[in-house]
Amino acid sequence: MQINFSKMHGIGNDFMVVDGITQPFSMTSTQIKQLAHRNFGIGFDQLLLVEKSEIADFKYRIFNADGGEVSQCGNGARCFVRFVHEKQMTEKTKISVETASGVIFLTLQPDGMVKVNMGVPKFAPSEIPFVAEKVQDTYTLNLNDTEQNCVVISTVSMGNPHAVLFVPDVETALVATLGPLIEYHKQFPERVNVGFAEVVNPHHIKLRVYERGSGETMACGTGACAAVVTGIRLGLLMNSVKVTMLGGELTVDWPISLNRNNDDVVVTMIGPAVTVFDGQINL
Repeated sequence: MQINFSKMHGIGNDFMVVDGITQPFSMTSTQIKQLAHRNFGIGFDQLLLVEKSEIADFKYRIFNADGGEVSQCGNGARCFVRFVHEKQMTEKTKISVETASGVIFLTLQPDGMVKVNMGVPKFAPSEIPFVAEKVQDTYTLNLNDTEQNCVVISTVSMGNPHAVLFVPDVETALVATLGPLIEYHKQFPERVNVGFAEVVNPHHIKLRVYERGSGETMACGTGACAAVVTGIRLGLLMNSVKVTMLGGELTVDWPISLNRNNDDVVVTMIGPAVTVFDGQINL
């Protein structure tokens, strides 16, 4: 079976993007894991699949580098809309896309940047999912069942689960050590993406993200949204924030007000999407 694909990235978070509408597509998790390998395969953080939808313009499926399917990927969403435009699958500059966590809206702007409506963040433990008795701004997570080794986190779902830690310096943060311990912690039954955020000022953070199934990546769109939302709730950030990651920068807006119910206030993210090359592979 021959598969046509595009290699794309959103500020260094890279993807294999496949049109599953005009060509048959079927891969096992083992095959996806092999293709994701950076020495023996194409090399990518996620595989993105474009499919038909009965409720939106397109359906969007995401597979991590370990072959597991997940619900959402913000950087991938920006690449998704550029892909369907470049492949002349639509002429719309604003499209609706069905994901496993709901319908999102993507806008290709005149300057080439992509704006993504990321939906409303969810904080209830059952919606993340996270094992806790009630919603709290922060939680203390014991990493080895003792009080001597614990971290303070905030949790949120941006279509996928996130834990956010605020640290004094992202460059010295223990991402490689704490990332997998938190990702596989028993209180996260579906594992979790882990963000390490440093507040530069109320309109700017630096961020590193350890993604479930992929390890640390150059950027994470939902991770950027999760960190900003968490920082706003904790009173550390304003409503519009620049997020600097290893691969580049995103702008995240969450225009909540302390004087109203914010259950319907969506998060928006703006950033670039780049096509690296097109290719074919035989399976």
